[in-house]
Amino acid sequence: MIIEQIITRLERISPEGAGNRHLERVYLPSDDLVKRIQRVVTDHGRELGISLRQPMDLSHGDVLYMDDHNMIVVEVLPEDILVIRPRSMREMGDIAHKLGNRHLPAQFEDDRMLIQYDYLIEDMLAQANIPYLRENIKVSQPFRHIGHSHG
Repeated sequence: MIIEQIITRLERISPEGAGNRHLERVYLPSDDLVKRIQRVVTDHGRELGISLRQPMDLSHGDVLYMDDHNMIVVEVLPEDILVIRPRSMREMGDIAHKLGNRHLPAQFEDDRMLIQYDYLIEDMLAQANIPYLRENIKVSQPFRHIGHSHG
């Protein structure tokens, strides 16, 4: 089966709309959410080819396939994340500057800054006495690595 578009999002389907459909999940690391073309296997062993016609990222909860009996949904795997909670805008700016110098992408959820685990950043946060936690969590979007040169 080839998936060429995202049908909807799981949270947009009411319990009545979902009915008694058999739910299968495609477990992906966040890095694979940016891949437009890939081969995956559901948790029930069904092989799928994903070849999205529109250039877009996959997200946790995307419904890839749905018929009267089945539904296939993207599930993002948890990953090792540093959850940083800056106490001020100045602290936020300082952290962002240091992350930018290391070319590490960040995501923001409410008052939290999320980055993929990096022992050097963890050490820097501890030395600077900046509040953070190391957690295994599911991110809803891929971390975007933005490349540039210092030339």
